[in-house]
Order: sequence, then C-alpha cells, then structure tokens
Amino acid sequence: MDNTVCKKIDTVVFDFDGTVMNTNNVIFKSWQHTFNRIRGRDGDIEYIRATLGEPLEYSMRKTFPEVPLEESIRIYRDYHRDRFPDMIELFPGIEELLAALKAGGYRTGLATSRLRQTTYQGLGKYDLFRFFDEVITVEDVSRAKPDPEMLLTMLDRLHSEPETSVMVGDTKLDIGCANNAGVTSVLVGWSEALAGKTREDFTGNEVPDHIVGSPAELLEIVG
Repeated sequence: MDNTVCKKIDTVVFDFDGTVMNTNNVIFKSWQHTFNRIRGRDGDIEYIRATLGEPLEYSMRKTFPEVPLEESIRIYRDYHRDRFPDMIELFPGIEELLAALKAGGYRTGLATSRLRQTTYQGLGKYDLFRFFDEVITVEDVSRAKPDPEMLLTMLDRLHSEPETSVMVGDTKLDIGCANNAGVTSVLVGWSEALAGKTREDFTGNEVPDHIVGSPAELLEIVG
C-alpha cells in the first residue's frame, strides 16, 4: 500500500461490483451463458475478466459483432436478472467498514456502471441503503467511467470537493475515473479484474494512489 497520507478526507465514494458486492460468480456465469447461446461454447476466462467494469453495451458490441446488440444484451440480462439475488454476497468486512464511516461522519456514495434495478436489489438484500447518502448508476449519467462525469455528479450531490474525497474501486476504469476527477484513487486488493497487481503494474492515468488489502485498511487512509 502507498503510505502517502491523505488529509481532511470527508467523502468516500464506492464502486459496487467487485468492490462492495461480490458479483463475480453471476457475472462470469452470465457471460458463459451468452457465449454458449451465441457461439455454442464457453468464452475465454481471461477475456471475460478483462471486461469487468466496462459498460455492458460496450463489451457486448465488441465481443459479439455478429449479432444485433439488443440480442446479446437480452441473452445476458435475462440470465443475469433471474439469478442475481441468489448469487451475490458482500465482501468480508464491507458492512463493518461502511458502518464505521457513517459513525465517523463521512459522506458516502455509491457510483456504479450497473443498472439501477439490480444495484438497488443488491443494496436492499443486505440493507445497505442506510450507509449511503447518494447512489448513482449508469442510468443517471451520459458518459461512463473512466470519464469523471459520474464521480463529479456524485460530489456535487454530496456538496463535496475532489481534494477531500476518495474513490474506491476494483478496475482501471474506477481508478481512471477518480484520477480524472482529481479524487484520491483507491484500488481494492480483492479485485478479480486486477488480482495481484501492485502500483508498479500501472501506468499513466490508471495508477492508483493507494491499494488496500482489506476494507479495514481504508480507514487508515481516510482517518
């Protein structure tokens, strides 16, 4: 972890998939279902892993150019929607972290590239709405991560400044979004998309300010 100390942090914004909620299983299975329906075989795991965090429309368009975009999205989402509630779980320590942040008076937000319906479904299942002051999904903005629109919109709603805010995520898109917005970027060490990476593995605007190995470590950065 980078030992640079962040001062006067008052706002913490989280990504959803792969950061707060372990949705990896349902995402991978939804992708394999789509590959089998369209191509009659499983997809390459590393290829699927590389799509984590991308807007679904973008991933489907580049992966299955041979079928109409609406068809590939429908196949994926029909499978995903029906299984989502039973195949997700909180990452260990996340609920305790969120409770500690709220108790400490931090402003908190959730900024996700996921659709509103399943985002709310996941938050509701684990009673997480009480921990977030604002929730923004891909349906609330016109430009996806790493464009800073989603994060800047969140900060505006929270009446927060980039210099006193932290964005926590699990993909290069999250880190790029934070860096583009002038917000301290934190990569989670339990990331499926970037498992085992260190700061030296990143370049340019994708270098995270910090990498945390556990939710509790985030408190050391914002405290």
